[in-house]
Amino acid sequence: MNERLLQFIWQHQYFNKEQLLTASGQVVQILSAGTINANQGPDFLNARIIVDGIQLAGSVELHVRTSAWNLHGHTGDVHYNNVILHVVWENDTKDETVLELKGRVAATLLNRYTALMQQHKQIPCALLLSSVPDLVVSSWKERLIAERMHQKAAHIQQLLQQTNRHWEEVFWQLTARNFGLPQNSEVFEAVAKTISVTLLAKHKHQIHQLEALLLGQAGLLEQQFTDEYAVMLQKEYRYLKKKYQLHTIHGTLKFLRMRPSNFPTLRLAQLAMLVHQSSHLFSKVLEAGSVSQIKKMLNVTANDFWHTHYTLTEASPYRAKNLGTSMVNNLLINTIIPLLFEYAAEHGEQRVQQKAIEWLRQLPKENNRITRLWEESHTVHNNAHDSQALLYLKKNYCDAKRCLQCAVGNAILKRT
Repeated sequence: MNERLLQFIWQHQYFNKEQLLTASGQVVQILSAGTINANQGPDFLNARIIVDGIQLAGSVELHVRTSAWNLHGHTGDVHYNNVILHVVWENDTKDETVLELKGRVAATLLNRYTALMQQHKQIPCALLLSSVPDLVVSSWKERLIAERMHQKAAHIQQLLQQTNRHWEEVFWQLTARNFGLPQNSEVFEAVAKTISVTLLAKHKHQIHQLEALLLGQAGLLEQQFTDEYAVMLQKEYRYLKKKYQLHTIHGTLKFLRMRPSNFPTLRLAQLAMLVHQSSHLFSKVLEAGSVSQIKKMLNVTANDFWHTHYTLTEASPYRAKNLGTSMVNNLLINTIIPLLFEYAAEHGEQRVQQKAIEWLRQLPKENNRITRLWEESHTVHNNAHDSQALLYLKKNYCDAKRCLQCAVGNAILKRT
C-alpha cells in the first residue's frame, strides 16, 4: 500500500462502507469524500461526513500508517486544524479517532494494482486493455489531446513573451524548430531567433541569400569549400553577417545515424524555400478552411543544387528534394495545429479551436515504434488525433506508471 493508492481508494470510495466505524466504535457515514488537494495541506478538502449522528464539514487526511501524522509534522500545523477525519490503511498506534480501511478493500483491486506496478511491458495494462469499454478509451483520448495542447501552449507562451506577442515571429521560430526534427530542434530554433521575420522579408525573393543566412547562422559555412555553389553561399553569408551584425549561435548540429533526407543541411535548404515561396504564412493558416490548403502551402522543393546534394561538400545521385508528405504532416501535427489551437484559445475563437482538432482527425495516423505497440495491444487508432493521444499517454502516463491518474487504469481497477 502507498498513499497514492490510498488516495485513489478514498477518492472513488472503493471500499466496503457497511458498518463503518472509527477505532473507538463511532459510526461513520460519508456524504462526500471531498476534492483532492494538489497544494499544501490535507489530502482532501470540502468533505462532509456524519460521526455518531453529528454532521461535520472540513478536510480529510490520509496516511498508510497512523504514526505518519506525527512523522509528517501535522501536529500544530495550522493547515490541518480543519481535519474532520484521519483515514489510515493501518492503525499502528491504536489511535481511537482514526478510520482504518485495511480489510475493507477488495483483494482483487490490490492484486491488480500490484501487477500493474510490477509489469515490465512498455504498456503495463496491455493484457487487460480489451476489457476497457470503447467509450472510456475514446473520451480519454479527448482529454489527452487537451493535455497535450496545454503542454505545447507553455512553450508557445514563452516565445510570445520573448517576441512581444508577435504571432508571425513565433510561428517562424516554431516552424524552424520542427524542421530540425528531435535531433536538431534546439539548434534550429536558436537559428530562427537570430533571424527575424523582418530580416527574412528583406531577402525572401533571393533564395541564395535565404540559404546563406540559415546555413551560415547554423555554423555550416565555416569550413573551406571547393564547390562553387558552397563558396558563393559562404561569401554571401559573410557579407550579410557583417551587414546585419549577426551573432552565430552556440550549438552543434547532428548528422550521425540520420537518413540523408533528414540531414540539417537539406532541411535548412527546404526551410529557406518555404520562406522564399510564402509570405505572412501564419495569417494564411488562420484563414485556411481545410488541411489540403495548408498542405499546398507547405509543398516546397529545395533549390536545384540540392537535387544532387544532401550536404555542401559531397554530391549524390539526382533526386528532387521535395519536403515530403511525412514532413508536411509532421509540421501540421507538431507546429501548425498546436499554434492555431492556442491562438484560438487566447482570442476566444472556439470555432477555430474546433477546426484545429478536426484537422488533426483528418490527418493519417502515425506509424512508429510506439503506435505499433498500441496496435499490438489491440488499441484502435484511426488518425493523427488518436495516435497523438496514444503517444502522449505512453510518455506521460505509462512510462511513469501513473495508472491511478489514467482513465484506462481506473477502468481496469474499477472492474474489481
